[in-house]
Amino acid sequence: MKKEKKALTLKTLNKSNIWDLQENDIFRLWEAAEKDADIKDYVRHYLDIIKSAFDVEEVKEDKPEVVKKYESRGYKVGQLKMDDSEKTKFAIKKRPILRVTDLTYENIRHISTTKLLEVIDRNFGGGWDSLSQSIQDIIESGFDISTTTLPKDRLHKRGGMYEKKVADGFEVLEITKGMWVEAIFAKAKPIVERPHILLDEDLDSEDEDRENDDEDMDLPEEEDTYNMPEEDDAFDEDKLTEESYRTTFDTDPEDLNFEAESISDDYED
Repeated sequence: MKKEKKALTLKTLNKSNIWDLQENDIFRLWEAAEKDADIKDYVRHYLDIIKSAFDVEEVKEDKPEVVKKYESRGYKVGQLKMDDSEKTKFAIKKRPILRVTDLTYENIRHISTTKLLEVIDRNFGGGWDSLSQSIQDIIESGFDISTTTLPKDRLHKRGGMYEKKVADGFEVLEITKGMWVEAIFAKAKPIVERPHILLDEDLDSEDEDRENDDEDMDLPEEEDTYNMPEEDDAFDEDKLTEESYRTTFDTDPEDLNFEAESISDDYED
């Protein structure tokens, strides 16, 4: 069963999930957090997280013409409460992902496959091998990638790799290279939840729950292994020694007499 995704708050923001938000979300979350008394002690920390995905500029001249100038450049303008005394006006704009160098481990899982292929296509049309190893590693942390380069007339051959990949949910970027075409197949990897890291308070809570469970549970009686009666087939050192070094065999007495007579005849000859 999938866990419901918890709603983000200013306190739960990090440099990864910040990419799920838009400009209006920032102002909304900040306003909702203004009631928390300890927010003012960490405003710089929250601003640093926001700046990892947004361009943030303080509007020092609060004039209509200045605000319009920011808005014409795609910014959203609003107020953020920085301390108890007053609010400060800021212009905020989501940082676009246009080039492969804009890709990071933090934002790679927050873009669509279509967006990824658009970004790769802008990389001078060089194809997958034109990307640096570091960029390839970032992309492959969030997407399954495979490539093939074939003559144009063979790429879409029925029953070939192209058809199978598309049927498997991959999107394709085709890059023409003379009479050949490189096909880059991409599909977002499923998100695997990391194991929950238990904090000290979680461990204390779990210990309490475990103690309560033990009180309610009827435990089986422990077996006394120290006062167990000796079993019949207990270890007998004398018997073991006798059996271990026994080298005789069960033989018919008549056979033994016959062998003895044969030996004596040999000596007489």
